[in-house]
Amino acid sequence: MDTTERPRGPHLEWTVVASDIGPLLLAATPEGLVRVEFHAGPDRIDRMMGPLVSRLGADARRPAPGEEVLLAEPVRQLAAYFAGALRRFDLPLDWRLSSGFNRQVLQELDRSVPYGSVVGYGELAARAGQPGAAQAVGNAMGSNPLPLVVPCHRVVENDGGIGGFGGGLETKRQLLALEGVLPQPLF
Repeated sequence: MDTTERPRGPHLEWTVVASDIGPLLLAATPEGLVRVEFHAGPDRIDRMMGPLVSRLGADARRPAPGEEVLLAEPVRQLAAYFAGALRRFDLPLDWRLSSGFNRQVLQELDRSVPYGSVVGYGELAARAGQPGAAQAVGNAMGSNPLPLVVPCHRVVENDGGIGGFGGGLETKRQLLALEGVLPQPLF
């Protein structure tokens, strides 16, 4: 689709922004932010945009930088977060890419694990009303369509290990260091 055209039906606005952890793809619908993707190089964008547009049944539009409409506030808040001036994202979220237990756990994470803190997989399972479902919580974190904004980087192993992360362990360390949970890397 020619990105200068305005979509006529349901639409998705997307862009790529630079960040301290590399390029981030952001996508939003009129309902809210629907997708955040780490390491958003051209190949990754090509692989994910088709399925995303198909799943949402939407026309995609990439506005010129600075001309975002649906993404103007997410772009602003992400810049403030990386500058250390924002501790909680206040954005409408479109949860259509998550459902069932995964959505329940992600919404609990968003509600109950603030900036600068971490929670174990087992503890988050208990908070979501499913004690003993730590492994399922790990799967929910791996399926998070809104990482960073819905802070799955704050979920760690119950024994104090850093745990996994879809954006890579170094990215998780950087985010936890930014929030003061881990020491800043020496280099």
